[in-house]
Amino acid sequence: MPSIQHSARGHARRDEIVRAAIETIAERGYRGASLAAVAEKAGLSQQGLLHYFRSKEDLLIGVLQWRHETDTGGRDIVAEPMSLAATQGVVEANAHREAIVRTFSVLLGESVTGDHPAAEYFRLRYRRVREAMTATLRLEWGDRLPSGLTPEEAAPLAVAIMDGLQFQWLHEPESFDMPAAFRAFVRLLDPKAAP
Repeated sequence: MPSIQHSARGHARRDEIVRAAIETIAERGYRGASLAAVAEKAGLSQQGLLHYFRSKEDLLIGVLQWRHETDTGGRDIVAEPMSLAATQGVVEANAHREAIVRTFSVLLGESVTGDHPAAEYFRLRYRRVREAMTATLRLEWGDRLPSGLTPEEAAPLAVAIMDGLQFQWLHEPESFDMPAAFRAFVRLLDPKAAP
């Protein structure tokens, strides 16, 4: 029994550290977020943090995995595609998760610079997300969307719209309606879609 409690406590502590890292990266970017700053925000010493994450890169992977788990519930996004309504739900949920969206956006932007530790993660992620969006669009409309595009043609556009809307929303969260803008994009794909 003690080992189960210790494991649950350790898992909870790792989650606290990841949440502290998300806030710190959202404020300072990955390169500006030191382990000491994350440890302080988590109420730990830097040595204590290193007990849970061996390095800053290990912590970064923890943050990215946490975001993925939060968004997908741990399911295979290609094998089990979301409906378009569920995708719109993700956009809606993101409009209430500014720190997570900001952290993701900061890491995404920084990952295009030389030797960034998240570069490979984002390369693979985009490949999988395009495949998943293709599956979602095929699930919704078959091999041809009402606009005439194939799911393969429309998927990268949908992914770009989702990420681009996040950047616009981060600059004006009080006045820019990200979910409404995504619904407008869906109407471009299918003019008969409900507003």
